[in-house]
Amino acid sequence: MKLQQLLSFFDLSTHNIKKPSDIGALEHLMNTEIKSLSFDARDVQQGSVFFAIKGLQSDGHHYISQAISKGAVAIIAESLSYLPDTFAGFALEVSDSRQMLDLLASKFYDYPSQKLICFGVTGTNGKTSITYLLEHILNSNRKLTGVMGTVNHRVGDHVWESQMTTPDPVTLQSRLQDFVREGALAAALEVSSHALDQRRADSVHFNTVIFTNLTHDHLDYHKSMRHYFESKQKLFTDLMWSSVKRPLFAIVNIDDEYGRVLKVADPVICWTYGQQESDFQFKILKMDFNETEFELTTPIEKIKIKIPLTGVHTVYNVVASLAASLTCGVTLQQGVKSLQSFVGIPGRLQKVNSIVDSNKVVFIDYAHTPDALENTLKSLRKIREDAMLSNKIITVFGCGGDRDKTKRPKMAEIASRLSDSVIITSDNPRTEDPVQIINDIQSGVPKDFKNFIIDPDRERAIQTAIDQADHSDVVLIAGKGHEDYQIIGTSKIHFSDYEVAKKYLK
Repeated sequence: MKLQQLLSFFDLSTHNIKKPSDIGALEHLMNTEIKSLSFDARDVQQGSVFFAIKGLQSDGHHYISQAISKGAVAIIAESLSYLPDTFAGFALEVSDSRQMLDLLASKFYDYPSQKLICFGVTGTNGKTSITYLLEHILNSNRKLTGVMGTVNHRVGDHVWESQMTTPDPVTLQSRLQDFVREGALAAALEVSSHALDQRRADSVHFNTVIFTNLTHDHLDYHKSMRHYFESKQKLFTDLMWSSVKRPLFAIVNIDDEYGRVLKVADPVICWTYGQQESDFQFKILKMDFNETEFELTTPIEKIKIKIPLTGVHTVYNVVASLAASLTCGVTLQQGVKSLQSFVGIPGRLQKVNSIVDSNKVVFIDYAHTPDALENTLKSLRKIREDAMLSNKIITVFGCGGDRDKTKRPKMAEIASRLSDSVIITSDNPRTEDPVQIINDIQSGVPKDFKNFIIDPDRERAIQTAIDQADHSDVVLIAGKGHEDYQIIGTSKIHFSDYEVAKKYLK
């Protein structure tokens, strides 16, 4: 795409611009083939457009000269005062560089979201699970679906690494274009509150959006639950108002207090789900450590469903996925049938299969927030109580460094209250002292709870939990889920809870 095409929808006469004074040089510049869009000067190549963005850690305006030296032919910035006098390219001053990056990334990659059925999933917990479930249901019904989320990006046999839940606009639009090229008909995206606040997904035209819940998390960034919620709500208001798709749907968890007050744009058809009275109301009939049977009542029919998964929160995610699938033509019967072959979600109450015959039950779960940990442990306790078992629940968990510190004691209180034994260990300490993180966690352990130990070595903590477990006891290893690494300092080393648990489950 030529620079002139990229900027074609701008009325340049209303903007402060810098351009070559020579007509011939200007014409040559505007016909330059743009090779890439970049907001990181280190990634600039010859023929790039560089966007100077003010970030949390640094200001891209300070790297304009570096971008120019590496071959940037155009600069988009909120102030042209940072331009060197010798710059002979094109520069455009805008009020919001982030917004321009999002708009131009969509144009540069030929508006890929308009060629796909797009699902957006947001909430504190459940985003990854729902995208996996949607992918399985739609793929099983001949609607090839690409997924972008916490675990990876993928479509068919193609898999790309994921650096964050929702990527930057350039990566996001480029990946959607990859999905289109691979023949996908749909895309399921995890949409984080950070991404919504930073306008990374503003130019995605969604068909259906899903709200799972909102609980204590990311307050190191948002500072308040109100701001956290308002960021999430943008997906259902701002982004749905701007979507060119029709019809539009929102699938909302009515059991969640924030779901009950969530606003949606006027053109959106809103379907609620949950255990309370709702459009998609479910009632759990039977649950054990291997499967769940529940009854689902919809405006059209009532159906009994059995899935090879466990956990109350899992049922919420299944119901949301079935409702979302209906919005693109997959019937309830087709969706339920496809779930019989679903093998589960990596790191989401994922059962560790032993290489020998072991009666110990070990689960890996991504629960890294107070609410997620509480929901997971309550599900395990309910299964135990319903089956009238006396087995112990042993929980291993830690908290990440350089993240919200206020949740650490809360998670300790929950683990102590709902487990028979707790092992507090390290998670991803990052640049914080692991011992200090553990001290913060330990401050939340009730004084009358004595069945806990501390071991900063995560592998040893997992081994201890499994060794402690007797016949039919349950071990929950929480916090990291699908992750196959630990971040210690600024280094990322290989570490998989699943691999470690399997090693010691003998």
